[in-house]
Amino acid sequence: MKSAPLIFSFILASIAIKAQNGIMYYEGELLKRFAEKNDSIGLPEEGDDRVVFMGNSITEAWSTNSTFLEDNGYVNRGWSGQTTPQMLMRFRSDVIDLEPSVVVILAGINDIAGNTGKTPIPVIAGNIQSMAELALASNIIPIICAVLPAIDFPWSRGLEPAPKVIELNELLKNYAEKSNITYVDYYTAMVDEVGGLRVPEYTSEDDLVHPNEAGYTVMEGLVSKAISSVLK
Repeated sequence: MKSAPLIFSFILASIAIKAQNGIMYYEGELLKRFAEKNDSIGLPEEGDDRVVFMGNSITEAWSTNSTFLEDNGYVNRGWSGQTTPQMLMRFRSDVIDLEPSVVVILAGINDIAGNTGKTPIPVIAGNIQSMAELALASNIIPIICAVLPAIDFPWSRGLEPAPKVIELNELLKNYAEKSNITYVDYYTAMVDEVGGLRVPEYTSEDDLVHPNEAGYTVMEGLVSKAISSVLK
């Protein structure tokens, strides 16, 4: 049995960690970045099947590597560097309040990279599942995307993420199947023989995480089919 001082120290440490994480989340004006854009697009007109893409830098950079999102009228709410707790905190303002028909969720790689601290894989999966369940509760169809393969991070070397990506994707796939949620398997379509994004086909040798134009083309083909399927 833990002593009272030990329990008290543990509680204080937990509070400190939560406070530190809260500061990191709000220092980037988490709930304000897309506020003007959200206001400007307003709510969809009747019969307009709006689609929001929620994600990190892979989603954010989509619009600089391709016109796919803009050409289809999709809303890009990707934010570079973000982890799943940060996305959860802005999920209402950047997804639910926009009243889309569909949300495409691509998240988890920055959690594996430790951008906001070390997070167990089941917790990352749980955060993504929570986003999907928030969407369902708001009559929004969620599409869960597999995390892209990665064998290293240019900003945080030596973490060996490949097996963690596999573990996370397995949890996401199983959850999607049990919950009758569409799962888009970017991973299988883009992985190489060592568990990374194919170089130079889908990413550059000095990046290893973010797709190039050819990589986004593969993703676009897969997600287009998924969106069309859920909107039938």
